[in-house]
Amino acid sequence: MTGSKPASLPGIEIDKKRIITSTEALEMTEIPKHLIIIGGGVIGLELGSVYGRLGSKVSVIEFMDRIIPGMDGALSKELQRVLKKNLGFEFYLKHKVTGVKSNGKEVSVSVLNAKDEKVEFKGDYCLMSVGRKPYTDNLGLEKIGLKVDNRGRIETDDHLQTNVEGIYAIGDVVKGAMLAHKAEEEGVYVAETMAGQKPHINYNLIPGVVYTWPEVAAVGYTEEQLKEQGKKYKVGNFPFKASGRARASMDTDGFVKVLADESTDEILGVHMIGPRTADMIAEAVVAMEYRASAEDISRMSHAHPTFTESMKEACLDATAKRALHI
Repeated sequence: MTGSKPASLPGIEIDKKRIITSTEALEMTEIPKHLIIIGGGVIGLELGSVYGRLGSKVSVIEFMDRIIPGMDGALSKELQRVLKKNLGFEFYLKHKVTGVKSNGKEVSVSVLNAKDEKVEFKGDYCLMSVGRKPYTDNLGLEKIGLKVDNRGRIETDDHLQTNVEGIYAIGDVVKGAMLAHKAEEEGVYVAETMAGQKPHINYNLIPGVVYTWPEVAAVGYTEEQLKEQGKKYKVGNFPFKASGRARASMDTDGFVKVLADESTDEILGVHMIGPRTADMIAEAVVAMEYRASAEDISRMSHAHPTFTESMKEACLDATAKRALHI
């Protein structure tokens, strides 16, 4: 069972004309002159970048102190810089939305800024993009005794079985990232379990991708998480401006960042922003599934010129600060 729907802010109604959800944004036939986005997460930035490339002015209002807050801080900073430079995005961080009104062909968004001052934004469309929630309402789950938590997610055990024997739940209606490929892995996991096999999912190695341009992709621990754990680590970085393939295609924004254990050199996290990183992250997932070290990757031959060379270069930088092309 999968499924989720856009979340909303308390007291703000969606009128399906000027105040819209991500689903409705995909169905619009009109290009906004000024699109105000509430929420600086993945979906809001993906849709905002689409309309930004079509000529819309885009303003992003985010309650947190950075965009894509669940990802590595370096990715947040670089994506904000690039969207501002390339598409003219305006970002208003640490701003709390208190109300949204639709007046004819105009939308007004009331906000409290970081100094608790009242600010008002006006545009012709407002995209509500403050996350998603499980689509479990009115499914009749209580009729068969299925338990849900306080966020509407169906409770499961370590094998994705619910409290009712023989009923399993996967995807957006259970805990974890709301990602299609995560749901796919869980579907296979349940099928194999039913067939008597002993499958396994490492949720730390489910990659996350932001489909802006440049693309953002990550897997494993962020630098912030490693600091919180008190884990000793080393960092390797390689900028795409030093990549021959990226320079040839003029996609030089971004970098590859590799986090490795300080003593064992095992790769703990990989964070990328740049061209084709949605595809490149698979190499990092394979490496981490087999507990490769940064040196392992640095000693593998990568074709030249390719974007994936940047992964090798970042590993060289993490291992011994000896990236070849910088």
